[in-house]
Amino acid sequence: MQKILIATHNFGKFKELMEVLEELPAKFVSLNDEKIEENVEENGETYEENAIIKAEFFGRESGLPTIADDSGIHVDALNGELGVRTRRWGAGEKANDEEWLDFFLSRMSYEENRKAEFISVVAFCQPGQETKVFRGECIGQILEEPQVALEPGIPLSAVFLPDGKDKVFSALSKHEKNEISHRGKAIKQCYDYLLKHFL
Repeated sequence: MQKILIATHNFGKFKELMEVLEELPAKFVSLNDEKIEENVEENGETYEENAIIKAEFFGRESGLPTIADDSGIHVDALNGELGVRTRRWGAGEKANDEEWLDFFLSRMSYEENRKAEFISVVAFCQPGQETKVFRGECIGQILEEPQVALEPGIPLSAVFLPDGKDKVFSALSKHEKNEISHRGKAIKQCYDYLLKHFL
């Protein structure tokens, strides 16, 4: 069975991607599974650039076909402060989920406009082939406090209310979330590509 690397140390991201990919006839492994501890500097200006940087770097490191995701949130009131720097913003990437979200919600407590857009780009790197990219987006609002307990690695999912829903991402069923979420849309395009052209 074909082995494919999902280039993340973040269990929350790996779990979300696998909710869509698990039906494919392939063996998906994480960086932790492959004992790859290296990190690559995500110095791209766009989600596409960062996803490609990660997919190609870890594809070279592992010798495996590799999927990488870069995602973030644009919050209208914060005027471009987050975006590709989302996890590095505010309390910083060394902060745990609770610390990061506390800082974010404290900063948002002064804002009336709570509109936000999640963006995800998934890149698929296959040795000797051009890297493919797939993009998904989801618009919603930032709540004043978490609606449910935080999911490891994806704290914003507890306060992001997608337009047209009465539950945050983390409170939706797996199927509901993947139908509308930024990452669900991007990885579904990747799923379709893998099924048609790779597996």
